[in-house]
Amino acid sequence: MQTLDIVIIGGGPIGIACGLEAKKNGLNYLIIEKGPIVNSLFNYPINMQFFSSSEKLEIDGIPFISKEAKPKRNEALEYYRRIVTSNQLNIHLFEKVLKVDQLNGTFKITTDKIAYKALNIIVATGFYDLPNRLNVPGENLPKISHYYKDPHFYASQKVAVIGASNSAVDAALECYRKGAEVTLIIRGPEVGQRVKYWVRPDIINRIEEGSVKVYYNSTVKEILPHEIIIDTPKGTLSIDNDFVLALTGYMPNFEFLTKIGIELSKDNKKLPQYDPETMETNIPGIYLAGVICGGMETHKWVIENSRVHAEIITKAILSKR
Repeated sequence: MQTLDIVIIGGGPIGIACGLEAKKNGLNYLIIEKGPIVNSLFNYPINMQFFSSSEKLEIDGIPFISKEAKPKRNEALEYYRRIVTSNQLNIHLFEKVLKVDQLNGTFKITTDKIAYKALNIIVATGFYDLPNRLNVPGENLPKISHYYKDPHFYASQKVAVIGASNSAVDAALECYRKGAEVTLIIRGPEVGQRVKYWVRPDIINRIEEGSVKVYYNSTVKEILPHEIIIDTPKGTLSIDNDFVLALTGYMPNFEFLTKIGIELSKDNKKLPQYDPETMETNIPGIYLAGVICGGMETHKWVIENSRVHAEIITKAILSKR
């Protein structure tokens, strides 16, 4: 079995950036992605528009030209796909890493297809795979989803959207504009302050005019086949309901991190242990890159401020040779 210099787990923007940097420096690398290229972005809503400008989504200085100041999902998919194909990056798609074992100064990476040996591993798995669950009765009913794709599906339906951040607000507005009867359920006293600045006034205006109903300081108590029970400041209410979009955020795969031996902070942030100077974890030879570095603080790292991880890690690996 050939021993690679680096196995990169995750083929999102930061994983791709790590692959580019490894290739530039003559390192023998492989990117392993369990889905398509930039799997997380592929699973974003079809009409999603980024908060960042296209320049801030660029990797390795490769220009990202978009039609608008804030690019949309499909433009980003095309940009990252072209980077992978035009640079002929070594990437295996639809292959899932199952476990990592340490073997006499190297690592054995076992996937659902084959096993690899590598001197170093970069974990760049993002955070979009595991939703923050509500943990209420009825959460497993087929009418509830933790992901939102296309508003057409919800036309003329009674839709409850749970959450106060960008994903929830975008879904509420799009579904309303396709003819859905939308109810927003927000745990706090207001629409989230991190909502895109050009979208926040829109949802507030729709709420104030009565087009979108909202329950602030409220939580879901139970989800039933044709209704949803919520606790509000005025007491427990039952509202008619066809579909529930529980868009309450996502978290990294902490189970995978701990299984390979990466230590997490003991508080609710679950910050993985790594050296910010090198991005190396408590396990020598295993590095972290991208959003996963923030633990539960998934807003802390984005493409714009974590793309530098690729260069930092590659430099650290080369310094050991």
